[in-house]
Amino acid sequence: MPQLRSILFLSETQGVASRAAVPLSCSQKLVFPKQIQGVSVVPERYLQISSVCKSEVVVVEGPAFAESISEGDIRWNKQVGDFVKEDEVVAEIETDKTSVECPAPQSGTIVELLVADGSKVTAKQKLYKLQPGEGGGSAAPAAPKAEAKNASSEAPKPAAPKQEAPKAAAPIHPIIAAKNCSSPSAPMSSTPVSSIPVQRVRVPDGVQPDHAITGSRDEVRVKMNRMRQRIAQRLKDAQNTYAMLTTFNEVDMSNIIEMRTRYQKDFQKKHNVKLGLMSPFLRAAAYALQEMPVVNAVIDQDEIVYRHFVDISVAVATPKGLLVPVLRNVESMDYAQVELELAALGEKAKNNKLAVEDMEGGTFTISNGGVFGSVFGTPIINPPQSAILGMHGVFDKPVAINGKVEIRPIMKIALTYDHRLIDGREGVTFLRKIKNAVEDPRTILMNL
Repeated sequence: MPQLRSILFLSETQGVASRAAVPLSCSQKLVFPKQIQGVSVVPERYLQISSVCKSEVVVVEGPAFAESISEGDIRWNKQVGDFVKEDEVVAEIETDKTSVECPAPQSGTIVELLVADGSKVTAKQKLYKLQPGEGGGSAAPAAPKAEAKNASSEAPKPAAPKQEAPKAAAPIHPIIAAKNCSSPSAPMSSTPVSSIPVQRVRVPDGVQPDHAITGSRDEVRVKMNRMRQRIAQRLKDAQNTYAMLTTFNEVDMSNIIEMRTRYQKDFQKKHNVKLGLMSPFLRAAAYALQEMPVVNAVIDQDEIVYRHFVDISVAVATPKGLLVPVLRNVESMDYAQVELELAALGEKAKNNKLAVEDMEGGTFTISNGGVFGSVFGTPIINPPQSAILGMHGVFDKPVAINGKVEIRPIMKIALTYDHRLIDGREGVTFLRKIKNAVEDPRTILMNL
């Protein structure tokens, strides 16, 4: 639409009309009186403010990071020309610990991306330019497409080429067909293996097409995200720093399973959350850590740091990597409080809403590989902690009970600890305390 560029002053003196045009800017405020001392003010064009004049382009900055994060890699969810609503996620910044969302400050159309996809960005860096507006940004480019579509529909369609009749294949000798071999006169193929056509296989559900094994003779390289790089670095640092030793034990899950079956309905009705297997192990670990504070401690150069609180990190597998949100002060929690906190952290992890503060700290870690059917494994310590408990699947197993063989649900558990700080006697005793507290929770009540 045309905008007001000037106004025309018309005056009449002794029957002679004169005119004068005065230029105006878009931001100038106008008042149009009907008559000013014989001078009429007439707009040269109708007043139409364009979208550029009505709202200037806004440069949007990135979010602030936590103190422990200095930079990250940006991944764009929107592109130039896309219309976004207020608070709609435009991009995500992948950092060492979590992904930070970049929501749109207001509705509008993206005019320009100031940072390329996958580039490093810092806190409060300028990311893109936004043209504010309520859904009008993406309607304009539709007209040329419609015109082009009409033009193409009016163009005469070329005549379809005549299809030649298929030639009959040459007859194959019965002996050659029976032996399934080529004619002796046919030359041997020298086609490279990479160019031989292969039968493509179906891509399983949940597998990205770029990562799927389809049988094609090629490969693709994907840049490792920052979270995966950080996890790899921390795991390798743990192997290089700690003198890790793993001890094992078995837990009879009969009492816990019977307790869940008996009280599940009442527990869920009162606390609005199900009673799982994690809460008995977290509560037992907190009890064992109170009994043996050295497992809750950590080596810092030439000193041993003893923590007066129990913060347990729980390993959670996500598509972007392994996350370890922390439950604070588990020593003062009961089963219901543990389950409620786990449910809240699980919902955050599912929606990619875990903040850096949710994963900082931690004095002990529990990893439950049993949810994936793991039978046995040795976990790796999560720095800067000194021990980690590995849970595994529950399987029926014949065991000796009072001189008789019975089938019991058994879970194998593993404790990996820093042997520089924790001796073998303390490590084995600590794991046995967890075993006893899970098999019979009454030992916690009686402080045994």
